[in-house]
Parts: sequence; structure tokens; C-alpha cells
Amino acid sequence: MSKSHEGRAERLVPQHIAYPEQLPVVARKHEIMRAIDENQVVVIAGETGSGKTTQLPKMCLELGRGREKRIGHTQPRRIAARAVSSRIAEELNTTVGALVGYQVRFNDDVTEQTAVKVMTDGILLSELSHDRQLQAYDTLIIDEAHERSLNIDFILGYLKRLLPKRPDLKVIITSATIDVDRFSQHFDDAPIIEVSGRTYPVDVHYLESVEDRDRGLQRQVSQLVDEIEAERHGPRGDVLVFCPGERQIRDLAKELRGRERIQVLPLYARLSNAEQNRVFNRSGAGMRVVLATNVAETSLTVPGIRYVIDPGDARISRYSHRSGLQRLPIESVSQASANQRKGRCGRVAEGVCFRLYSEQDFLSRPEFTDAEILRTNLASVILRMLELGLGDVRQFPFVDPPDPKMVRDGFRLLTELGAVDANAKLTSVGRAMAKLPVDPKLSRILLDAASRDCLNEALVIISALSVQDPRERPQEKRAQSDQQHARFSNPQSDFIAWLNLWQYVEEQRQALSQNQFRKLCDREFLSYLRIREWREVHYQLVVSCRQMKFRVTELKSYDDKYEAIHRALLSGLLGNIAQQDEGRKFNAARNRKAQVFPASGQYKKPPKWLVAAELVETSQVFARQCAAIEPGWLLDTNPVLLKRHYYEPAWNARSSRVMAKERVSLFGLTISDGQRVHYAGIDPKTSRSIMIRDGLVSGNYRQSPEFLKHNLKLVSDVMELESRTRRRDLLVDEESMVRFYDERLPPDCASGVALDKWLRRDETAQQSLRMNREQVLSRDPGGEVEAQFPKTLAVGEISFQLSYQFEPGGNRDGVTVTIPRALMNRVPRYRFEWLVPGLLREKLIAMIKGLPKQLRKQLVPAPDVADELLERLTAADEPLAQALTREIKAIRSVTIAAGDWAQVAIEPFFLMNIRVVDDHKKLLAEGRDLATLVSEFRSNSPVEVVTTRNTVERVNVTRWDFDDLPTEWRGKSAGAEVLAYPAVIKEGSGQLSVRLLDYPVEADRQHRLGVAGLLLQSDLKTAKYLKKQLFVDNMSKLSLAGARLEREPLVDAIIEGGLWQLLDGVTLPRAQDQFATVQRSVTARWVPHVLEMGNHLAQAIKVASDTWTMLARYGANEYSEARADMERQLQMLFSTKSLVETSSEWITYYPRYLKAIATRAERLPAQGGKDEKSMSMLLPQIERLVDGTKRYPGLDVLCPEAVRFRWMLEEFRVSLFAQQLGTKLPVSAKRLDQQWQFVEAWMTNNPR
Repeated sequence: MSKSHEGRAERLVPQHIAYPEQLPVVARKHEIMRAIDENQVVVIAGETGSGKTTQLPKMCLELGRGREKRIGHTQPRRIAARAVSSRIAEELNTTVGALVGYQVRFNDDVTEQTAVKVMTDGILLSELSHDRQLQAYDTLIIDEAHERSLNIDFILGYLKRLLPKRPDLKVIITSATIDVDRFSQHFDDAPIIEVSGRTYPVDVHYLESVEDRDRGLQRQVSQLVDEIEAERHGPRGDVLVFCPGERQIRDLAKELRGRERIQVLPLYARLSNAEQNRVFNRSGAGMRVVLATNVAETSLTVPGIRYVIDPGDARISRYSHRSGLQRLPIESVSQASANQRKGRCGRVAEGVCFRLYSEQDFLSRPEFTDAEILRTNLASVILRMLELGLGDVRQFPFVDPPDPKMVRDGFRLLTELGAVDANAKLTSVGRAMAKLPVDPKLSRILLDAASRDCLNEALVIISALSVQDPRERPQEKRAQSDQQHARFSNPQSDFIAWLNLWQYVEEQRQALSQNQFRKLCDREFLSYLRIREWREVHYQLVVSCRQMKFRVTELKSYDDKYEAIHRALLSGLLGNIAQQDEGRKFNAARNRKAQVFPASGQYKKPPKWLVAAELVETSQVFARQCAAIEPGWLLDTNPVLLKRHYYEPAWNARSSRVMAKERVSLFGLTISDGQRVHYAGIDPKTSRSIMIRDGLVSGNYRQSPEFLKHNLKLVSDVMELESRTRRRDLLVDEESMVRFYDERLPPDCASGVALDKWLRRDETAQQSLRMNREQVLSRDPGGEVEAQFPKTLAVGEISFQLSYQFEPGGNRDGVTVTIPRALMNRVPRYRFEWLVPGLLREKLIAMIKGLPKQLRKQLVPAPDVADELLERLTAADEPLAQALTREIKAIRSVTIAAGDWAQVAIEPFFLMNIRVVDDHKKLLAEGRDLATLVSEFRSNSPVEVVTTRNTVERVNVTRWDFDDLPTEWRGKSAGAEVLAYPAVIKEGSGQLSVRLLDYPVEADRQHRLGVAGLLLQSDLKTAKYLKKQLFVDNMSKLSLAGARLEREPLVDAIIEGGLWQLLDGVTLPRAQDQFATVQRSVTARWVPHVLEMGNHLAQAIKVASDTWTMLARYGANEYSEARADMERQLQMLFSTKSLVETSSEWITYYPRYLKAIATRAERLPAQGGKDEKSMSMLLPQIERLVDGTKRYPGLDVLCPEAVRFRWMLEEFRVSLFAQQLGTKLPVSAKRLDQQWQFVEAWMTNNPR
């Protein structure tokens, strides 16, 4: 803010004002003053050096202006404002700050007595916020208007509107002789006065040679300077060299400073006052070579210049609305700019201009340079206009209206920053941004930082971004400077590096004197002047923030504020985010490609995502001042900018809503993908449709309402009916069910929550959504479904659960029977081959059609044959093929062998699928091969034990101290009823246990053995006595050895077998008192009975010993089959396991059986082929029993008819090999055949 105010006291102005007569503008003084007096706007055109900048304020003073109000004099640059104010004050014999003052960004040297205020055009713009009518001024001189900066164009447009409201305000526009008609036309044909700017001719030399043109700038300039210094091109004088940028100035200075009698002086906007004064105040001998940017093109007159070297290019800032980049390309300057450069010489004598390009090149260039408003982002102008209430920017009277695309781009940036709303109106955020004297992006960062408690850090960073980098990096000392600067770097953020540098600089500045601090800066490659400017900007921003009531303190620890700081930065730099593509290459916002700038701390190890202070295009697009960010932070930015794409909407039963995947992108970069979101609020129509189809119709619902449970049960019943009948035309199609719900559900019902609310609100809703059977059935199924396709299969007292699936080719296609593991011992062997009545006919047809051709031809048509067979067949536990063989022979006289059926291949669904489950219905195994499953899951105990939980079973019992045993026990396993039979059994280890057995006959057998075991345990003393009585003499022991028998196991079997035999015909006990009664009865007879059985066996063993001796006399190859048969017979008779369960009757016959064996052995040499013939009659009967025992394990001890058959075989042996001994019952092959029929019948009646 200026120190002055609007005073009304007249200021002291010299009565006589002197003018330098040599200046061209002075020659037109009276004409100019008259034009100013007679017109509100005057355009003064003149070359640089004509004196218009310094003399026009004096003419205005002489006209009486600047008395009550001020004469405002704008300059495009701070360096020019300071120099101009100093020059005018000198010519008026006053000091700066008195009659003439100046105000720039950080310096205000204006008092109440100041009549002429020289300032930058930015200062004048800032005053509009509190002085909308510019009442502080009666005259405004807009100098260097031809530069057409953004500020100048804005001021000219503003004045266009203001002048009708301020008829007392005079406006003087000065310009080089560049397109001055445009200014005149803008102000309603304001008068133009052109003033000559040169008093001496300028000779122009073009560099015609292409070869010369391609040489480097340093080499070309160096050669020309040498030639000028040697006076090869006319009179001596100073040289002005135009350079594209500061880097080229430094390189050239390094090249030229080694020469004698040459003083090299840089000149650019950011130089200190002292260094700038060296250019304007000539001192010392020797030729001066001024190396300047285009600041010396029109803004400043450098004295003593007689030579200009013009490379013909400059770095010109251009904004691309397509890419959103602020480009800084080095471009060829326009003809007007080239002529301005030429006009810098020839002021004191004839001048020479060296153009380092051809004349043809010059003539092909554009006539004028584009105004800045045509090549920059307009966000700051638009923001200022909105704050000032100047209306639509598109209607604002700019000298050159900006491209509508640039206007739209400016609004786009302000929208991005949240400064304007969708109607292009200023938001509260925008109004706050306009109060901060920085670029809109930077002001937005400060506002966001204030809300995140990191304003102190942001002020340091933003002020750093507003000035030139104070870290110097001389070409010749890059390594040393990089090492010094590395102390401040941060592995994640260049912005944090600014904070590190600030803390260090502040600590050193406070600890050192000013001189010491300067020296430290020099040693550590830091620019003292830029650091000072950094601090000045920081101070100004601090003042502005405090005026806005923000809390600002000193910078302290910021280690825990990384996220807050960079989230704040993102609020203003969203357009500068980038995602790593490969290495240091990034995909930047809006489909741009960028690369991390080599000077960045992120260059060596780039992050996955970054934000940059700027994206600048030079040789390529560089991201400068970078920091690592998390893409998730971008989700909290301006929601208007986020593009959300939803895909793969799907019903989610757990949440009872439709969820979709969300892809969020910002400026074309995907920042989040795959997050699931509630879709009903995004697309309610689609969500409702998906909920109906995939939630209600499919039954995929977590907590189904009552109507849905009812409907799904109906659907399930029909689908189960389809599977049972193997058809797919009973259930209505999905669309019918979708229509049902669509017609009844409210339009806004698109989620489970909405459905529940409706059901609670409307009492009739549940009923309206209930389907009936007719609504889910497309047709009448017909037939006796339950009888043809039952849900259970009864086998004896057990009902097995059946389920159906119609899925051709599927693992469970057809009928599935579920069998609890506890019932695996009771699974019928063949019943499942018969399937269910509804499928048996189709299976029979398939089996008939699968027979070999010669058989198949005799059984046509197959369906008719199948129908005949169905009338004769009854499902039973018999191999289906065996039953078919029998019945086909009966009805068609066709004999089919078992091997023929083995060749038949049928569809898998014609085989029952078997599921084995545990008590909790967990699947243990599944397949269609019953034999394999049975072998895997049958009990491994010596008896078949029910494997299910119960309270009956006991282990390791030694006496009857357990509860009474019922004859039957009923329980549950996997939902199926289990019927079992308790018994005391003898385990494989010999210990006694109470177990549940699968079959009553097995239970009876095992219980008898178990009771015998308990009786033995209850009287071990008697058992011990009996052991001492049996086979104790030497003769008996020799007989045992000769019979190849061991005494101890044989005696144990006889003793225990005696108890088993005495239980014959006794009702087995099932309670403790019953056991005691049996015990008293049996043990009284035990000793004599055992001794009697021992006597019979002793006789038999004596004969057995002799028989083994007799058999041993024959050679190895003599009578091998007969000898093997007799050896097997001997081993079987004296098997300890068999002896325990052999009745007393058969043991009394043992001596006779052994005599028959001995007789056979003795007669072998005399028999010829008679023994073989007898063997041929015997072996089929033996094999019959062996085969039956394989088919029905335990048959030889469980089945009374099989037991009789077994001892009939012994009698048959006597009749074949020792007939003279006689038999105890009539026996023959025929009688054996008849007896076996009784065995087969028993097996049929006792399936297992």
C-alpha cells in the first residue's frame, strides 16, 4: 500500500521546468501539450530514446496536472519504474520520494508531496480494488503500451469504460511506433503524435551465410565483439547484445570476461539496483558490452550504445489451451521487435546493427508480436474482473479481444480451483483468492493450507514459487553447488526442500551480520538478492493473510505435515499431477507426456504419482518442482473435476443392494479403480432391474422376506420336479418371473433397504408378491411323480435319501443317494443298480441296445422288450444284469452271458451317484462305484460297527457293570435314522467292549462270543486250572508237535470255546442279573465239558500227527494236489478261531474226520485216478462256500445253513475217501446242492 493518501493541498511544483533540447519529444512539446489539453486521450508514438518516458510527466506538470491529484505513470517492469522515477526527479532537481516517487511490488517511496507517481502497471491494477474510479489521479501515462502485456491490455480496457465517468481524467498512451493506430481506434480515434527517436542513421548488417548462422551464439558474438573492439566497423562505442534468457547471458559473460579493455555488464529484470546502475552510470575506461534480455528492447535506454548485436530470437511465454501448458519456446522475434532493437543504437553517433540472420528471414517474420492476452492463461484477469464486478470478460473492451478458447480455458482453471461456480459466478473461495496478491493457483493453495493447519509452511513454499530460485548453479562449479544444495533436498518432495532451505537461511541470517550472511550465500551458491526477494514476498503474503484473519506464526517443525502440505498444494496444482509411465516419463493430466526435470530431487528415483509446481515445455515438457503424492488424496479434491465411470453392476446379496465398480479419473488419469459403490443412487432403473433378476428371481438374498421364501420354495419344488423327471419345460422362464416382480414393485424400489421399507409401510405388499403354483408351472407335469421318482429308497428298515439332478454330462446327473458313513456297512450291494421306477425302463432299453449285435437283433424292438421285462421284474438286492439274463431267457429264449453285459456302455446317469457324508452331512466322498466307496468306508474293526455318536458304547469292559442292553437302538446320522443292535463284542486286540452293530445276526453272534469272554473274565481261576489239565503229558506234547500245533493258543481256544458251546440254546443275557443267572448255570458245567472236549481233540491230534508224518514221506511232486487239500483241511479243523465257534457235536466227530484223512493219505499210492475223481466232486462245493463267504463276509459263522453246509463237506470227504467209517448224516453232491439253496435263500433274506 502507498504511504500517501488523497490530499487536497497543492503540491510544490517548480515554476520553471527545463527540458533537454536534444530530445526529439521536446521539439514537439507545444503540440503535445496542446493535444493533452484539448483531448481526454492522446497517443504519443516514438522510438526509444525520443524522451517521451521522462518528458511527458514534466509537460503534464507544466499543464497544471498533479496538483490536487497525482500524475500516474506506469511502467511494465520494476527496473524501469525505479530508473524512470530517478531520472525525472534528477531533471526536476528533487529527490525520489518528494515531488517524484515510485512504487513497485516491495518498495514504496511515495509521500503526500508526490505529484508524479511512477509505478508498475500491476500496482495500478491493485489500486482498483479500493479506488474503482481511480480518483487518486487526474492524469495517467500508460508507458510502453506497445508491449501489450496482460496488465496493460486490462488497464486500457478498464480505462475505456472509466473515461466517460471521469471526464477530468487525462490518459496519455505512449508507444514505440508499433501498431499505434490500434490504440487510437480503441479510444475513439484519439489523436496520434509521432516523435522521431533517432538523430543518427543506423547501418544494418545481415548475416547472409547459412554456415555462419549455424555457428553458436557465443562464437558469433565473440567474433563480432573482437571486430568492433579492433574498430573494423566504424567509430568506437558500447555494444548491446540481446540474449534469449539469463542462461545465455551467463554463458556469454563467461566467454567475454577474459578480454582486456572490455567491461561486460549483464542486464535483466531480476538484477539488483546496484548492478543495474552500473549499466546506466558509465564509469571506467574501455568498451562496455551490455548483455541484455528483451528488457532493453523498449523499456530502457542504455546510454552510449553504438552497436547492437541481435540474434533475432527471444524466449516468449505462450500458453496452450489444448495442452494446458505454459510454454517457453525460443522464437524468432517480430519485425517490430527487431526494429526496436535496432533503435537502441545511433543515439550519440551513427549506429551499426548486426542481425545474425538473413534479410529474407527478417522480411518473412510477422509484423508485430502477439499481445500477451493472446498467449497467456486469462484466469488471473477473469478473477480480477469478477472481483471488481466488471461483467462478462467476453464483453470487456480489450484492445484485442482474447480468443474465446482462451477465455474458456481461464474459466476452466478457475472452476478447477473452485473460484467460480457452474454459472461463472465468483464463489466465496474466489473472493478470498482475489484478495491475495499472487497467481490464482497459488492463492488457492494458501486458502486450503489455512484450513489444514499448514499455512506457515505454505507461505514459505508459495513465496518461493513466486520468485526466481535462489540456488545458484554456475556452469563451472556445478558439482560443488549441487553438493551444497543437496543438504536441503528431500527424497519425496522438492517443496519440502524449500522449507529446509528457509529454515537454514533464517537461522544463519539471524545469527550472522549482513556482511557475513552475504559471504555465506556466496560460499554456498545462494543468491543473496533472490533470498531477500523471497523474504519480501513472504512478508507481503503474511500481511495479506493476517488481514484476512488467518493465523500466521513462525515456521516450526513440519515433519508430520507432509500429507497436509501436499494436499494443500494439490488444491491449486491439480492440473500438474502426473502418473509414472516408465522410468522418469510420466503421463500428465489432460493426455500430456512429461518428464521429471533433471534438477528435481525426484529425478533419480521418480515416484509413482507426483504433483509439479509447473509443467513447462522447452525442448520437451518438464515437470518442475515435484513431489510424491498418494492418488487417494485426489479423491478429496473438487468433486466437479472428478470423472466417475461405473461398470460391472452386480447384485450383492450380503448388502442386499446392487454394487458397481467405480473408476475415478482426474484429467484423464485414473486415480481409483475397482472400488465398489452403491449403484441405486447412480442408476436406479438399472439397479431395480438387476435386483429383480439377480436378487429376487435368482433367490440370491441374504435375509429373504417371507414372500421370497415362499416363492423360492415353489420354484425349488418345480426345479426338483424337473430334475426327477429329467425335463426342462416345467418351470416358467426367467422373464415371466421378472415381469411378475416388475409389475408389482414400486418404481423407486431398487435395493433391499427400499424393499424392506415398502414392505413395512404397505401391509398388503407381502401378499401381492406371493406366487402360486400355477404361476411358476408352465405346464402340468402329469404322471405319478412321487411313485416313479421317490425321495427315499427303503432297503429293509433303512430309508436312504434320494435327490435328482438333470444336468447331462454333470458329475451328479441322474439320481444321487446320500449315505451317512454310519450306514456304509449296511449298504445293499446291488439294489442301487435298479435306480428308481421312473428311470428303470430307460435303463433297460439302454442296456438292451448296448448288447452285441447278434444278441441285440433278437431283442427288438427294445422298448417292447423292456416293457415285458418290467412286468416280471421286482427290484431287489440282486445284480440287475443277472435278473435280466434270467428273465430274457424266460421270455425270449435268448441266453446272455455275464461277459456280454460287461461290454454294454450306458450313460453315467443310469448309475446311481453315491454321496458319503459324516454325522454333520459334510461330504466325505462321492462317485458311482459303490464297491470302491464301500471298501473305503466300511468299518475296519473285526465286526461291523455303527460309526455314530451314542451313549451305549463302552470300551475295555471286564465285568457286567454297564446298563442293560436293548435288543435294538435307534438314532440319527446326517439326518437319517440309524437302527443298530447293541452287543458285547471281543475286539481284535482281545479286549471286550459294548458296541452298536449293523445287523441283528452279527449282533447275536458277537454277543455270544462277548458273553463267553465276560464269563471267562469272571472266573480266571478255573481257566487257569483247566490250562494245567489239557495236553500236559509228554505223549500229548509230542502229538501237538507232530500235528504242527502250539499248545497255549489251542488250550485257550478249547477253554473259551467250551463256554461258547455251553451257551448253545441259552437266552443270552442283556442285563446284569441275567448275566449272573447264566454265569451260575454255565460255570458249574464248564470243567467237565472242557475236559471231555479236550479228550476228543487229543484223540484227533494223535491221528493228525501220524497223518502229517505219513504225508511227509511222499516226494515233493507226488500227489501234490491231494496233499495240499489235506494240509488245508488239517489247518482249518484246528484253527483256534474256528475251534472257539465249533459246537460240541462236531468236535466229538473230530477223531473220525482225522481217521478219514489218514486213510486217504495211506491209500494214495493205490488209488490211481480215483482220488482225482473224488477231488473233482469235492472242489466245486468248497469253492461255493469260499465264494459265498466273499460275497457275504462271515457267512460260514453267521448263517446256520452255511454252518451245516460246512460240516456236510467234512462228511462228504468221509464218504469220498473213507466210506467204511460211515457218516453221521446223509450226504451227496446233490444234497449239498440242495443245502446251498438254503444258504442262498438266507443271504437273500438277510441282505447286507
